[in-house]
Amino acid sequence: MSYTHVPVMLPEVIRHLDCRPGKLYLDGTLGGSGHAAAILEKSSPGGQLIAIDQDKDAIENAKSVLRRFHPNARFFHGNYAQFPEVLEKLNIPAVDGILLDLGLSLHQLRSSGRGFSFKSDEPLDMRMDIRSEKTAGDLVNALDEAALTHLFKTYGEERWSGRIARRICRIREQTEIASSKQLADIVAGAIPRSGRRPGFHPATRIFMALRIAVNQELDNLEHFLNVMPDFLKAGGRICILTFHSLEDRMVKRRFVQLQKGCTCPPDLPQCACQKRPVLRILTRKGLRPSSKEISTNPMARSATLRAAEKLG
Repeated sequence: MSYTHVPVMLPEVIRHLDCRPGKLYLDGTLGGSGHAAAILEKSSPGGQLIAIDQDKDAIENAKSVLRRFHPNARFFHGNYAQFPEVLEKLNIPAVDGILLDLGLSLHQLRSSGRGFSFKSDEPLDMRMDIRSEKTAGDLVNALDEAALTHLFKTYGEERWSGRIARRICRIREQTEIASSKQLADIVAGAIPRSGRRPGFHPATRIFMALRIAVNQELDNLEHFLNVMPDFLKAGGRICILTFHSLEDRMVKRRFVQLQKGCTCPPDLPQCACQKRPVLRILTRKGLRPSSKEISTNPMARSATLRAAEKLG
């Protein structure tokens, strides 16, 4: 299996995780193993890594790429939001550092055959975990116009959501929408030329919205942010790489909330916390990749890194 990916903001991630020999780290989004390998190298000798990914391809690739670190790397197939269950299974109460990289891998875009990209003609799947039931094709062909409009507007922040949803519903009356290229062409046909951004494919936001919905990305992130502090040791670090504004706003809001001393879920009507700070934010504005990195790895272009430290 060919699994290609370039880790985003690698030096910044490793610096803010403050990897040290003999410490225990969790990589909740293993991907191409680039960040994982660096964490294991910096925490040697004796450092350990618990690695989770919902894409089975990533797990199989990592077993080969990280073979030299055996037995200090352990792999689990699942979503990062399930990490408390993984730690419980290992009888580990807390770790010294946690990393989430919420972006797609090059493998998923170019080699997975699951329709993540509008640049190829693949089945309209978009499942990161193929054990999941619903695909992007299921949503595109089953949701009514109002539901599609809401999905595209909420998760994609797409200005032309209504026009796109209307065109999708009209075309699927004649034929099933089954491939990524087919959907991309439909979306492009729904957006007037005057409304298109130079260098930005018209279907970009629609593909992002469908991927978020299929993989329940925002729900998983919200759950993770709510439980994460309980599984981080005092002095431990949390680093999260986001790639769109919806995720970044969630992470920023939760970090600020925890720095102010609130551990209540965001939807709780009235806070009952003692206002004792839980985290210290290390990246006040969020870090962005350098122009040099973007020139060599365009996938880093939209990345934002936020990091924080657990207080004692």
